Amino acid sequence: MGAVTDDEVIRKRLLIDGDGAGDDRRINVLLKSFIKWCNSPSSPEEGFTQYQRMLSILSQCEFSMGKTLMVYDMNLREMENYEKIYTNIEQNITSAHEKIAECKKEIQRAKRIRKNRQEYDALAKVIQQHPDRHETLKQLEALDKELQHLSHIKENVDAKLELRKKQFHVLLSTIQELQQTLENDEKSDTDDNNQGSPVIMENETVAQLLFLYSLE
Repeated sequence: MGAVTDDEVIRKRLLIDGDGAGDDRRINVLLKSFIKWCNSPSSPEEGFTQYQRMLSILSQCEFSMGKTLMVYDMNLREMENYEKIYTNIEQNITSAHEKIAECKKEIQRAKRIRKNRQEYDALAKVIQQHPDRHETLKQLEALDKELQHLSHIKENVDAKLELRKKQFHVLLSTIQELQQTLENDEKSDTDDNNQGSPVIMENETVAQLLFLYSLE
């Protein structure tokens, strides 16, 4: 069903009401009474009565017109008030959108701060699991001292090892000389019984030298 326009409503109203209703009816009655009063050859009393009736109808029309003007002025003031309210609402909506946008920014900033704090807390926990700088420096100093001590021990051991190498070399040279001497003695001596005693003594001497070297 299509929308009914104002012209159609007015046309139907005039067709149904005839003379109209309300102010329209009073104005139509006033015009008909005025025309009848002008054209009717009535007595002065009837003419005065019709005149008073027309004045009454005219007063009603003027009153209705004044009331209509007052309603019109009131409607104008209401429209102005509604425009002010509409403007205020628009301003409030704009301000609300701005506040919402600012709140969103604050929320994002708060989320970022919270995330940073969580990362800082996790990092702090990891750091707390390790010793502090003072304790670490003390441990490093202790390790450095221990390293220096081990280095000194290593130098002493290397020096002793080098000394033992030299002594062992001298010992081997001495043993080889003794063995050569024994071989020469064996070749020169023909008596086996007389040879056994010096050889045993020489071997005992070598064994004693090796034992003394191992004790050092």
